[in-house]
Amino acid sequence: MDTDLAPGLGLVTKSHWCYDIQAKTIKCLAPAEWGGDCQKSRQSPVDITASKTQLDPNLGQFSFSCYDKKLSRTVENNGHTVKVTLGNESRIAGGGLAGRYQATQFHLHWSKELDQGSEHSLNGERFAMEMHIVHEKEKGTSSSKEEGQDKIAVLAFLVKAGDQKNEAFQPLVNALSSISLPGMNTTVEISLKDLLPEEGKLRHYYRYFGSLTTPTCDETVVWTVFPEPIQLHREQILAFSEQLYYDNGKLKMTDNVRPLQDLGKRSVFRSGSPGQLVPLPLPTLLVCVLSCLMAGFPW
Repeated sequence: MDTDLAPGLGLVTKSHWCYDIQAKTIKCLAPAEWGGDCQKSRQSPVDITASKTQLDPNLGQFSFSCYDKKLSRTVENNGHTVKVTLGNESRIAGGGLAGRYQATQFHLHWSKELDQGSEHSLNGERFAMEMHIVHEKEKGTSSSKEEGQDKIAVLAFLVKAGDQKNEAFQPLVNALSSISLPGMNTTVEISLKDLLPEEGKLRHYYRYFGSLTTPTCDETVVWTVFPEPIQLHREQILAFSEQLYYDNGKLKMTDNVRPLQDLGKRSVFRSGSPGQLVPLPLPTLLVCVLSCLMAGFPW
């Protein structure tokens, strides 16, 4: 997971961090050499074995605010991934989280091999891509029993190759040619809701406490991994590996994936939430309306 938070994306003081594929051609810090918290024991990503997960009745339905708004977003090649910056309007609550979280950005991980591009794996199986929607905990909300380990909430969505073009993702795919090199950016019009599986399938998910998947690998993340995959056409997936370059501008950007980490003594929980997702309460919805209006967006 690439966050660009503070501490943020690639906060390395002595040398430049990179992925294994980059370390084969340039001098940089490969994942085994990452500093910060990266060598500690509560790291991400992990393999999730369904038969070993524990049912948690507190993992109920998620509530989403302003996820359905199609807004103009900045998309950039930051040298490690494609990052889409979100405004201050979208939030999540429920889902067993300790309070409300504001969405800040989303990004993806991928490979030119359609079974090697996800960071997390399910029952040993990896997917073509993985999308992370990153949220920061709002001030004044309650703390979980895992004190200090839930400052960031990430919704992780696995992506597999399907037969049909995913029209919701096509604006992002079209933008890739405009951000081929690191530091380049453009704008896209995207609705978060349109990118996700249908709402009824989001009631099933896995939960564990872990870390950022890029340096400095802070162990402050509550992870939600959805087993229902997003489907993109094969050509849409491969466009990421074919059109983008890493920060030296020479090596094509692919396999931007951190190796799996040891789960150790941690538990992975699964939801048992029946029924459909429910909207956020009225006060939070009003925040959504006001945020969109103040930003000049149509409701």
